[in-house]
Amino acid sequence: MDRFVQRSKPGTSRPPLATGSGNSNKRPEGGAAQRITPTKRRRVAEVKDSGDEEDESELPTLTRNLKDSEDETSRLPPRQTAIESSLPAVPTDKEAIEQYEAMRSSQPQIDEDNTATTRLEKRQWVPGKSSIYVDAFNLALETVLEDESHLFDVKEKYVFEQWKGLSYETQYLYVRLFLRKTASWHRVERLQSSYSNDITDIDLAIENLLEPRELPGDGTDSPQERPSEGLEEWSLTDTFSFADDSQAYIKSMADATPLLSLDELKALAKDLKVKGKNKADLVKALCRTSAQQAGLLSLGLSRQNTNESTVSRDQESEDSQERTEVNRDSHFLRKIFAITGPLIRLSEPIFKLFERVHLVFYRSTEWTEKSLTAIILAKIARRNYPDYIVCRSSNIFDSRRSLLEFELSMRKDFEVDKVLEFNGLPGQAGFLKVLEIFEGISDRWRELLKQEQHREDHVYEFGEGSYLRRFNAAHAFTRVAHKAAYVLGRLHRYREEHALLTELLSQHLFHPARRGSWYQRKALLEERYMWEVDPDPVSTSPETQKKHWQQIALITCETGLEDRDCHLIYHYDLQKRLVKLEKRLRVPRRLQHDFGHVKLREPEEHTVQGIQLVRDEPELKGKNGRGPGTKTTWLDELGEPDEDGEPAHVSVEGMCLSHYRHEGWKGYHSEGGILRTLFAYLFFDVLFVYVPNVFQTAFQTCPLDLHTDAFYPARASQINHRLVEIANGGGEKILREVYEREHEKRTCVVGLNWDFEIEDLMEMVSCFNGSALAAVCKVMAEDYRARGGGVPDLVLWRTSRDDTHANGDGNNNNNINNDQKGEVMFAEVKSANDRLSDTQRLWIHVLTGAGVRVALCNAVAREVRALL
Repeated sequence: MDRFVQRSKPGTSRPPLATGSGNSNKRPEGGAAQRITPTKRRRVAEVKDSGDEEDESELPTLTRNLKDSEDETSRLPPRQTAIESSLPAVPTDKEAIEQYEAMRSSQPQIDEDNTATTRLEKRQWVPGKSSIYVDAFNLALETVLEDESHLFDVKEKYVFEQWKGLSYETQYLYVRLFLRKTASWHRVERLQSSYSNDITDIDLAIENLLEPRELPGDGTDSPQERPSEGLEEWSLTDTFSFADDSQAYIKSMADATPLLSLDELKALAKDLKVKGKNKADLVKALCRTSAQQAGLLSLGLSRQNTNESTVSRDQESEDSQERTEVNRDSHFLRKIFAITGPLIRLSEPIFKLFERVHLVFYRSTEWTEKSLTAIILAKIARRNYPDYIVCRSSNIFDSRRSLLEFELSMRKDFEVDKVLEFNGLPGQAGFLKVLEIFEGISDRWRELLKQEQHREDHVYEFGEGSYLRRFNAAHAFTRVAHKAAYVLGRLHRYREEHALLTELLSQHLFHPARRGSWYQRKALLEERYMWEVDPDPVSTSPETQKKHWQQIALITCETGLEDRDCHLIYHYDLQKRLVKLEKRLRVPRRLQHDFGHVKLREPEEHTVQGIQLVRDEPELKGKNGRGPGTKTTWLDELGEPDEDGEPAHVSVEGMCLSHYRHEGWKGYHSEGGILRTLFAYLFFDVLFVYVPNVFQTAFQTCPLDLHTDAFYPARASQINHRLVEIANGGGEKILREVYEREHEKRTCVVGLNWDFEIEDLMEMVSCFNGSALAAVCKVMAEDYRARGGGVPDLVLWRTSRDDTHANGDGNNNNNINNDQKGEVMFAEVKSANDRLSDTQRLWIHVLTGAGVRVALCNAVAREVRALL
């Protein structure tokens, strides 16, 4: 396969099944990492590569800022923020919030300093005077103003002071609306019914939000002090209010009619004798009626004297027409407002200001109601966290300008995503729109690359640049450039695409996880297309020109294989292309590359027969009695019987695990769970080594950069040292030391499931070849988020080789590890109609390339029984 497109496997991780060593079937608890289920949405396959995975938590949304319709916003489910993904698995549902607020309400206030931080630290609350939403909102605001107030100007700080002066109930109403869509109008009547238990006087709260307030001057008389033009799409004027009133802002039918429900539209249309099939048709028809019809009163006409001169009427015609339009719309608007009652919405500039606060606090453009409350719930959860140095830094954004430019880069990045990924096939116009966006930021992108390289060479001393760069506008701009290169390829503008790829590869600071894909595409262009589009050909002979560019492609492959930032997963494709080019160019054999020592093996083919159980529901059955998208059920003939002494009903993985156990193997059905657990044990000290900026709170289970491509380069020295230790056979010692130090506390660490028996883990590590285990750990360290999915279903090991058992597996003995200490094997279980995904194929290649046995276990039903 020439290329692998990395995607996480949907679903949640399963608990380990029983093993040959007698482990009980336990579900992972607090310390266990939960698999992040990827958002289901259409992706452009050619744009997507494994390097994209590291950006999933950072994809720019600014959905409330950039989207005008509810339909568009609903297409983009929020993802976890970096801070949220670093917190332990704590319940954040309605019940957990109610428990928090009940506990808080039961404790009286004994301190006059009633800030969110005080309530959180000292657990001092006033019944009915605070909620988790207000506390979380204010905690973010207080933290940002304490450390990074320099990012906000005089007017913005005045808004924050006015916010602090609002009553609790006013703040509560604002925060609850803040968690909704900012473009939405809210009916006051519905707000009264929704929050009647939380707000005693909602009319007063609304009045406080609508109150106009004067703003002071910003004090930026000097042009040099003002942000560059174009960085902000909004700004504060001389006055502001926290909310807008419908009477002041809704002046047209186009704005008013969408506020009605379908039933209300039908009733109004019937009254006005307007017809329409659906809501959209009714809205259009009402707007059209408003423009075409008018009654005498709505036109604002008065009886005229029949002797009035034509000239007089002509002089008033212009004013009359304007008055007609206003009064005509007013006539229909009164009817609509009679249905809806008064409405309010949050003021857009103030909403965006608070969004900026959350961007600075969460270091992310994404946050939800869950992420808003996750920090407080994680803190009050009785958990033990690793020892590390908390560094809530104030230099993430070194100036207000850098923050505004970062916001701009997020907007541009989102515009590209909206064209390529969210609105169907982009087409020619969409591709040209992406190129237009890139051309608008390309010059600034190149300037930022030079500035960041200067910082890397002369400013950063402790590796902090790797993480800080994710908050540089050039990070998002580089992603735009990556997608612009894809668009150029789709438009067959290969010369421009090749130049852009060369430019992307010339820098090593942004998106290193994508370098492998850039090398792949660049080599392909040089091999196939560049000889035709070369502006300065070396020869008029097509064959000579082809060989010239094929030689360049060969050098590109060599460079990619030598590049330390080119991930291991891309090596196979580059090696294959390199060997092909050497043969085509007739390179002398003594000078050709030989990758035989890393040649990838195909997975072993195993067949396990069993009895499949199907439900007698013909309407749900597919092929082989299996319903669409359902798990198959099998009898566990070789495992322990159930309570009735009959074979237990298990999944297909459980049935195959019993087969391997019968053949002398021990193992778990854990998918990626056991590799994540081993990685957490073996890299515990590396995960929590001091790196500036990545530990922003005292209750994290991992550094904030773990799920990004900044993790590896920021700790390259420590990671490489640990990989050498593991390769030299030190894995057991490291694992034992961490277990003895942390197990009693059951420290919360990302991916670490304390329910795995330590003796099983020690035994499995002892069976691993050291270099193979190091290779697997390196893949995890390079791209932790992307490599968490696709791991084979079963991990198996045995401490000594048994020829009888090996032959019973139906394996080729040449593939068996003859090391007397034991062997490890991974097995991907497939039942009828299942196929390997790209991520599964990728892991099979990684494991076999590291010298680990991998089996493709085909479950075949020798008998199918009806399940009553």
